[in-house]
Amino acid sequence: MAKYITPAVTPFLEDGKIDEKGAAALYEFLVEGGVDGVLVFGSIGEFFAVSTEEKKKLISLAIRQINGRIPVIIGTADMILENVISLSNWSLKEGADAVIVVSPYYFKLTPDQIEEYYDRLAREIHGPLYIYNFPDRTGYTIPADVVKTLALRHKNIVGIKDTIPGMDHTRELIQAVKPVRPDFEIYSGFDENFAHNVLAGGDGCIAGLSNFAPSLCHQLAKAANEENWEEAARCSQTLNSLMDVYAVGNPFIPFIKKAVELAGVPIADIPSFPFPRPTQEQTEKMLQILKRNSIL
Repeated sequence: MAKYITPAVTPFLEDGKIDEKGAAALYEFLVEGGVDGVLVFGSIGEFFAVSTEEKKKLISLAIRQINGRIPVIIGTADMILENVISLSNWSLKEGADAVIVVSPYYFKLTPDQIEEYYDRLAREIHGPLYIYNFPDRTGYTIPADVVKTLALRHKNIVGIKDTIPGMDHTRELIQAVKPVRPDFEIYSGFDENFAHNVLAGGDGCIAGLSNFAPSLCHQLAKAANEENWEEAARCSQTLNSLMDVYAVGNPFIPFIKKAVELAGVPIADIPSFPFPRPTQEQTEKMLQILKRNSIL
């Protein structure tokens, strides 16, 4: 079954604390929009800029607010292994459906070291675990044969988010893992790859445009599941046009937040320091993109 899961942005207040009311409103917007799950503290959720204490507050809020209506996945990445394991098990005990962990960054790991890392996580995390491959941030790609080995060895490693612009590596994952572990979920991390992922035998996307266009992303997943390829093509073309949002400014996180605000969710476009807030000119560009694609 094709799924579109939202890696939710994290709303902040001016003092840098998490905007809990805004977060609750965002989760309601996503559930009502029909997305297939919410990822809290993915890369777009700025996990790297939030303390463990603040993370726990938002994790608890997300689980309570969503209340079992759709799955909640928690990003628990940290450069300290014990912190990953501790927050993962705490989140699962709180009621999270799964956790997701990006491989360690800053130093490039060998395939053997990557395998050893996820081996230990799978042994010590007491619940479903997703691998997160993001070479633009870690400096290396997790090889398909390593993922296959881990998937065969650990039943609680349930899938992977493969955040790579093209489809070559994701295709390798599908071809390597699906024949031996059909239940293993393989998601793309870029919205424009949804249709290609599903047609290649994958499971869809965990991707950012669904933060402000959840209904469109739901329609795309529904069309794919019903094999209504004419509708899927229409939705895909709109998503492709919405990809322009990512190019309005760098880094793109504040601009996704601005799009969420423009879509009517009561959050501010405040990013973690030192990311910039959108200028008036950039906001006008965002408005043009959203209006052109019937989001507003």
